[in-house]
Amino acid sequence: MKKTLLLFAHLCVASLVFAQKKPLTIEDIFARPTFSAKSVYDVNWMKNGRFYTSLTQDKNGGLAIMKHDVATGKAVETLFDGAQLADMDGYELSPNEDKLLLNTDTEPIYRHSSRSVCYVYDLKTKRLSPLSAGGKQSNAAFSPDGSRVAFTRDNNLYVKDLQTNIEKAVTTSGKPNSIIHGSTDWVYEEEFAFTRAFAWNADGTKLAYYTFDETAVPEYNMQVWGELYPVDYRYKYPKAGEKNSVVTLSVYDLGKDAAVKVDIGPETDIYLPRINWTKNPNLLSVRRMNRLQNRLDILHADAATGKTTVVLTETSPAYVDLELTDNLVYLADGRHFVHASERSGFKHLYLYDLGGKLVRELTKGNWEVDDFQGIDEKKKLIYFTSAEASPLERQLYSVSMDGKTKTRLSTAKGTHDINFSPDFSYYLDTQSDANTPLSVGLYTAPAGKPVKMLETNDELKTRLQEYNLTKKEFFQFTTPDKTTLNGFMMKPADFESGKKYPVFMFVYGGPGSQQVTDAWSGSNYMWFQLLAQKGYIVACVDNRGTGGRGTAFRQTTYASLGKLEVQDQIEAAKYLGALPYVDKARIGIHGWSYGGYMTALCMTVGADYFKAGISGAPVTTWRFYDTIYTERYLKRPQENAEGYDANSPVTHAAKLKGKFLLIHGTGDNNVHFQNSITLQQELINNGKQFETFIYPNQAHGIRGKSRLHLYNLMTNFIVENL
Repeated sequence: MKKTLLLFAHLCVASLVFAQKKPLTIEDIFARPTFSAKSVYDVNWMKNGRFYTSLTQDKNGGLAIMKHDVATGKAVETLFDGAQLADMDGYELSPNEDKLLLNTDTEPIYRHSSRSVCYVYDLKTKRLSPLSAGGKQSNAAFSPDGSRVAFTRDNNLYVKDLQTNIEKAVTTSGKPNSIIHGSTDWVYEEEFAFTRAFAWNADGTKLAYYTFDETAVPEYNMQVWGELYPVDYRYKYPKAGEKNSVVTLSVYDLGKDAAVKVDIGPETDIYLPRINWTKNPNLLSVRRMNRLQNRLDILHADAATGKTTVVLTETSPAYVDLELTDNLVYLADGRHFVHASERSGFKHLYLYDLGGKLVRELTKGNWEVDDFQGIDEKKKLIYFTSAEASPLERQLYSVSMDGKTKTRLSTAKGTHDINFSPDFSYYLDTQSDANTPLSVGLYTAPAGKPVKMLETNDELKTRLQEYNLTKKEFFQFTTPDKTTLNGFMMKPADFESGKKYPVFMFVYGGPGSQQVTDAWSGSNYMWFQLLAQKGYIVACVDNRGTGGRGTAFRQTTYASLGKLEVQDQIEAAKYLGALPYVDKARIGIHGWSYGGYMTALCMTVGADYFKAGISGAPVTTWRFYDTIYTERYLKRPQENAEGYDANSPVTHAAKLKGKFLLIHGTGDNNVHFQNSITLQQELINNGKQFETFIYPNQAHGIRGKSRLHLYNLMTNFIVENL
């Protein structure tokens, strides 16, 4: 009897503690900084690795550019007081650290590009002056000696001499939706992830720059809503199989005031995804890819003549993944470079001589190098992060230049994001795991010795304890075709083993992506916690085609996007549905972008396994998406029509059974609203009932007040239909 009473008392206390925990709200997650993790922001290392600069908010809420002592994390000098310049929102320190390039009144162009009113501030004279009076500028960049600034405006390239105050137009033929000099077109910006399409050579005497002739590229038309008559917005967007910009390269010699064309070969239907100057100021490195992106050439160009030589070629039966292997560094000795390759079936680092002859492999094994951090040439050490410990983790390593001595520097489990000082004497390690917010520590290199914790997020960790949170748990399962897949699961904190729970699956699933990682995922993590509090098990599985597990696993989806990925998500639903605590009749799924595409397919092809789905900004036919991304994985529609149509949600619209919510922003210049309109029409044609919600003028990511609305909308849909 006493034991029974004691057990009852413990249960009462536990219930009281549980009841005292705060409930999560959408507002706390998406409208207030309740769960925002702090970090060490915008670290820009100075030449002396002991100091860095950052754009910092002062006690009055204004912005200032501060110089910090990295060992203490404390500000030691105010380089520029933001009160001197309204709307300052970005800056660059000159290479010789005597000037600042300041951005104000910045407005977006596309997802990554923008234009600003720029100023130059002389740290010695304290003089502040506008960069140019001719209108807003983009891509502004100091020359290596800080005496000049190159920038783009209205599709042309300019150079401003800061000593003479003379502005020179390098090009004059730029024209909207036709000719672009020094900036990228939309598809290069989106898929090759750069906007500054020019580069200074080592001594600042020459500028290499791109020219995009997008005259023949078809235009896409969007309407911007709000006025009496909607504004018609047109821009060049090459859909799969359509014409791309014709891209050329030139080298401008500032002393001669003349440019030479770089010989990139006779074929014009190609890509030039990267240029890099070598340590030799007269030798330019160019990376060239064929349209199908299964061949990558590294060319060396003579800056005086434009003549080129192919020094290295990489090929693949599927595609050469530039994003994965985008590591090319020329050594100070002027005789070698380091390049990343998947030739072994996993991304690794290789040392070549300047002529392209392989000297040695620097890393090897059945694991992937993740990010090449750089080379300390004095100590002959290469630093990189990799998935060697686990595909779910990223750890920091060093390896000697002879490739023989590899050392793991990071110790904590989870994911490490590294930022080295230029002299490789220090590095910042931003570390987190699936259930722990990030911390930022300062370490010495090469020993990896801790110096100081600059941010621990202890305040956030304490706040999280006030809520009844669950843990993200990792799991694996094997599909009938013997493929092992990684997943995570979050059960309600008051989970009872004898109870049946509905499951809400989250998916992205696109090539090379990873959602199942041992890393803090911020607002997504907290929203999943909210759903768990409402009685849902949240689960996510990385299907075939995703990253961290080598070339074969990632490229298995080549030429048939959607087929194997959806099979794997269906198998995940079947696996989860067979668990004793899961109600297999109540499994839902949600994803955005590629995840929206996956959701739409799961709700049609996999209609027997999913009760409800939320598809956000989905590609519904790859015929509507851009050339660079789509053709990399599917080839052109002229060559692979079945690969485009067999796994389109539009093709399978008649199979929809469950509750389906389709969401899109009308201002999405990436995955066009056209995708959702086309799927809607096909669902209507087949008599299928569904819900849709449109966010006026919102782009691919739903932002501002609309984001809070979005998550309330999705949460309510889940509660009502799952």
